Amino acid sequence: MSVGTNSSGHDREQAETVSGITVPEFVGPREAVQSDPGQYPYARGIDRSLYRDRPWVMGMYSGFSSAKETNRRIKQLIAKGQRGFSVALDLPTQNGIDSDHALARGEVGRVGVPIDTLADVEDLLEGIPFDEVDQIRTTANAIGPLAVAFFSVAAERAGVEPSSFRLLLQNDVLKEYVARGTYVFPPRPALKFSVDVIEYCAKEIPNWEPIEFCGYHVRDSGSNAIQEVGVALANAVAYLDEVQSRGVSIDQIAPHLYMFLSSGLDLFEEVAKFRAARLLWSKLLTERYGVSQERSGLRIFCYTLGSQLTAAEPMNNTVRVAYEALAAALGGVQTLATSSYDEALGLPSDDAVHLALRTQQILAYETGVRRATDPLGGSYYIEFLTQELVTRTEEYVELIQSKGGALGVLESGWLADDIGRSAYEISLAVNSGARPVIGVNMHVSDDEGTAKVRPAQMRPGAEAEQIERLQRVRSERDSEAVRLACERLTQAATQDQNTVPFVIEAVRAYASVGEICSSLQSVWGKARSVAWKIS
Repeated sequence: MSVGTNSSGHDREQAETVSGITVPEFVGPREAVQSDPGQYPYARGIDRSLYRDRPWVMGMYSGFSSAKETNRRIKQLIAKGQRGFSVALDLPTQNGIDSDHALARGEVGRVGVPIDTLADVEDLLEGIPFDEVDQIRTTANAIGPLAVAFFSVAAERAGVEPSSFRLLLQNDVLKEYVARGTYVFPPRPALKFSVDVIEYCAKEIPNWEPIEFCGYHVRDSGSNAIQEVGVALANAVAYLDEVQSRGVSIDQIAPHLYMFLSSGLDLFEEVAKFRAARLLWSKLLTERYGVSQERSGLRIFCYTLGSQLTAAEPMNNTVRVAYEALAAALGGVQTLATSSYDEALGLPSDDAVHLALRTQQILAYETGVRRATDPLGGSYYIEFLTQELVTRTEEYVELIQSKGGALGVLESGWLADDIGRSAYEISLAVNSGARPVIGVNMHVSDDEGTAKVRPAQMRPGAEAEQIERLQRVRSERDSEAVRLACERLTQAATQDQNTVPFVIEAVRAYASVGEICSSLQSVWGKARSVAWKIS
């Protein structure tokens, strides 16, 4: 039996976008962006032909249980046509602790792959056909320099030059303090650690993408589209100001910088959001940093918005993900990862991941969406939303800057409070029915179908095996080499040097994530949690 709700309760939802932009019933002619795709200010896309020759990079999010099991899934996805992949790290790894740490108990391999030492990355990449992969990504944020070290050293040992493939590093620690909670050091040294990666890559591996300015996780925590792009831009200013102070040319690195955004269900607002983000990015780079117009185009990595997936009637999520992916394609993103229908219940199953990839492939090859660049450009409605988002996002960035910039709003707690308030309002809207969610507060079915879905299960004994592997590596490595490498790393941090070469030295010696982070914490201290004080 299906239970319906009166549509009159959703009138406000139909009159406003998710971000609170009031939409008139009829949108008349608007001034469109006066440029073609591939031309400054890139609202219509950074490439003139965009997807005509090749679709966006399809890179699914993969990582669970162990390095060997994650390697199996990555190979399966490549065999099914995936051209990129993202390595999801488990929480202990992202928080800089080893699998045998007391705080890691019960979390090893739970939401990503555990990486303790170089040995795990060697297993992770074993047999990966690098020549068939366009892009590798990783969720390393607080531990961005460790990701550089692990992937570069492991690739070299596999006989692959690091410069021969593209690694897209998330490496945005600032949003961790208000969005995901995986931080190791206080914000200021953490910012320095991330910028070490940007500086190192600019000099040593210039074809790697050294950072994604992440709005996605801010959005997934309950923000709206304005806050999502605004926080990403404000954080970008903090990073790039520090990069520039080190004498690194922003013009040089600009083509290798990415923004990581979500694609949600408010279809037209999401398309306009990607256009607005490109406009704002080009303006920021050319006006603040003197980047040439031809190098100021924004590259976007996009993930369909996981927080809009439901545990109730989870198969409905296949439809949600398809619409979110359509918004990303119409918005002209460069890389797309699609969520799996069972993610609200646990780790995605093989079948769910397979369908998520096929969702992208059907969109790319069967719908004709790739024929024209910016196919909605010139639409009165899209141009109206783009202009509104540009104006409101600029105001939000200016507000952050007036409160001390990205670091200032973190340390004062203002940003956590602002995002928390937005998340609370969204929750109230869903609970009251003002924001309809099919199967949850509208057209609710007695048989929700949850029991029919079986997400992936953590293999019994996987955590114990990982701990045993770590302890075996410790017993077989050269302990003196590890000790000396960690000492040199500590000294480099004390002297404010770029830490990446010293992290690489420690990784070569098979130092663990926990040992490397502990060495740095002895200089920089440990992070404290950021309080949410919704008022």
